[in-house]
Amino acid sequence: MGVLAGPPVIAAVLPGSAEGREVLRAYFCEIVGRLYGRAASTAEVDAAMAGDPSDALVPPTGLLLVARRARTTVGCAGLLLLPGRMGEVKRVFVDPAARGGGVGTLLMRAIEDAARSCQLSRLRLDTRSNLTEARRLYEREGYKEVAPFTDDPLADHWYEKILE
Repeated sequence: MGVLAGPPVIAAVLPGSAEGREVLRAYFCEIVGRLYGRAASTAEVDAAMAGDPSDALVPPTGLLLVARRARTTVGCAGLLLLPGRMGEVKRVFVDPAARGGGVGTLLMRAIEDAARSCQLSRLRLDTRSNLTEARRLYEREGYKEVAPFTDDPLADHWYEKILE
């Protein structure tokens, strides 16, 4: 994914669309590569995607947002709707070449706006220690660390934000 100048535009896409598949593959390449401390192989990325599908990130159970600059996809974020007016933020990713330009902030705020429009009162997410850029983003956007709420063996930080 190339990165071009210009303000990012946020749009909803289906995870199974060409754009959705491309950005989710980039997300998993980053996540798996960070886990192993090296570039992830195609087989490793395929296995990760199969083991943690994004199928629920479609209405009415959720959504997948992408950020585009000059028609080039530079990031994504997902929202999974949960019982009790709660949502889980998933698949937050910004192309490394686009980091530091406000794309992550724009995506997180768009997810929060979508959550509010669905009458959600709370958002949760989990992440890993080595995803330092993501953790900084979440904390900057007002997410607070909470007790573990998933059994994901790779997660070691859990966050929550009460929506107003």
